[in-house]
Amino acid sequence: MEPPNGSAAGQTATCFGVFNATDSHTSVQNSITSPWFSTAFGLIGLCSNLFALCVLLGSSRKLSSQARSSFLVFLCGLVVTDFMGLLVTASVIIPYHFIKFTWAEVDPGCHLCNFLGFSMVFFGQCPLLLGATMASERFFGINHPFSRSTSISKRRAWSIVGLVWGFSCLLGLLPVLGLGRYTLQYPGSWCFLTLLPDTGNVVFCLLFALLGISAVLLSFIFNTVSVVTLCRVYHDRESVQRRRDSEVEMMVQLVGIMIIATICWMPLLV
Repeated sequence: MEPPNGSAAGQTATCFGVFNATDSHTSVQNSITSPWFSTAFGLIGLCSNLFALCVLLGSSRKLSSQARSSFLVFLCGLVVTDFMGLLVTASVIIPYHFIKFTWAEVDPGCHLCNFLGFSMVFFGQCPLLLGATMASERFFGINHPFSRSTSISKRRAWSIVGLVWGFSCLLGLLPVLGLGRYTLQYPGSWCFLTLLPDTGNVVFCLLFALLGISAVLLSFIFNTVSVVTLCRVYHDRESVQRRRDSEVEMMVQLVGIMIIATICWMPLLV
């Protein structure tokens, strides 16, 4: 471990202090599976998101319901975020699997490592916050359907998506600004936040984890209450069948998003 100082040498070694990329280069080469494995999964994810985005854009043009339109805006924001996250991270990680470059030689100033770490935090936190935003929007839309404040226009929905992106961007920039740091992670193909007992890293790790856990828990609470409300009114003869079916469809999508986010992120966040 390098001593903390402001020198150029100390700054250069900051992202390689935990994982010794030079000494472990040979063993890492033998432990990595075929690079085509990660490439295939990356391409499948990108193509799936492109297909989903085309379907959502086509559906949004045909809808007259403002509630459904705003929900599709949030869903489009989620798909775009996932697509860009796969594209950005895969553009660094997949070439590493093919070339097996040495990080200390390719990125002596840790700029690429910081960018990859920022991308992992940004594109990791965004879906969780967007999921919580969608759940809260549906919660107020279902439980307070006659309140004018629950009606969200497309422009306002995109503004909310932009705020989520901006907040996640600020969160990802904190290590670059001095709170914590990004370091190379095993097997040497990616960078992420650092799990070390110094104050800066502890604060940033707790901030990232607690925000993610809070978003998942809020999604769970809002979605549970919304599902219970829909179950109570589903057989109400005074409600409009088409509106009921639309609400149920949106809640099924939200519950699916929540389950996937919980399975993928909660073990890491905890």
